[in-house]
Amino acid sequence: MGALPATITQLKDLRFLAISRNFISGEIPSSLGDVRRLRTLDLSYNQLTGTIPPVIGSLPELSNLILCHNHLTGSIPPFLSQTLTRIDLKRNSLTGSLSPASFPPSLQYLSLAWNQLTGPVDRVLLRLNQLNYLDLSLNRLIGTIPGRIFAFPITSLQLQRNFFYGLIQPANQVTIPNVDLSYNRFSGQISPLLSTVENLYLNSNRFTGEVPAIFVERLLSASIQMLYLQHNFLTGIQISPAAEIPVSSSLCLQYNCMVLPLETPCPLNAGPQKTRPTTQCNKWQG
Repeated sequence: MGALPATITQLKDLRFLAISRNFISGEIPSSLGDVRRLRTLDLSYNQLTGTIPPVIGSLPELSNLILCHNHLTGSIPPFLSQTLTRIDLKRNSLTGSLSPASFPPSLQYLSLAWNQLTGPVDRVLLRLNQLNYLDLSLNRLIGTIPGRIFAFPITSLQLQRNFFYGLIQPANQVTIPNVDLSYNRFSGQISPLLSTVENLYLNSNRFTGEVPAIFVERLLSASIQMLYLQHNFLTGIQISPAAEIPVSSSLCLQYNCMVLPLETPCPLNAGPQKTRPTTQCNKWQG
């Protein structure tokens, strides 16, 4: 409990510093920038306040930066280390936009969820083609998402609850197991190239048109485990009312511009209404 001991920065050859879940308060000392050989800095789950000192971003050998679950404010400094693979800053109060120079291409894990970040991210993401985990959820980010990121070696893509818009256009079949694009403003038709995603959340967007038949095939064969399409403007899905969805799979279609072909269990927050009002459908689809 209390502030981070200033004497730590006297350990010039320190490589690994992990003091998580210790009720540490106060600010991150800028003098940590003097510990030039530091590779891992983990101060997560504390009560740290203030900004992330820019000198942290200039540590030349930094590989892992874990500052999640604190009360940090201000913008994210650029990180210069070309060996940096993990940044976890989720659940803080960070603000500002992200620059393409913010993160090195070596990054494999990036979590910035539950902050107050703004602005577009398309140019930032295009540089990070080594990512295997990306979570930008619950921010105020805007703009389009480049189709190329769906070819990155990502296992979990979390972009939900932002203000992203535009079309989702992967170039090839998507191999990411978990994709959450819910609660944004994406529009257009749903790409059949997303049908290989095991857990796909597209709910609460502005998607239109019919659901491609390949989704039904993969759902009925239990290749898709979760398919949430509720709260869009979809006009149909080719599935028999007598179809038996596997126990291991879930489908939710509520509040679209179609008569539901079959009853399926939906999450409580999908609401009681089965179909979107015709006036909304006519207005949105012209």
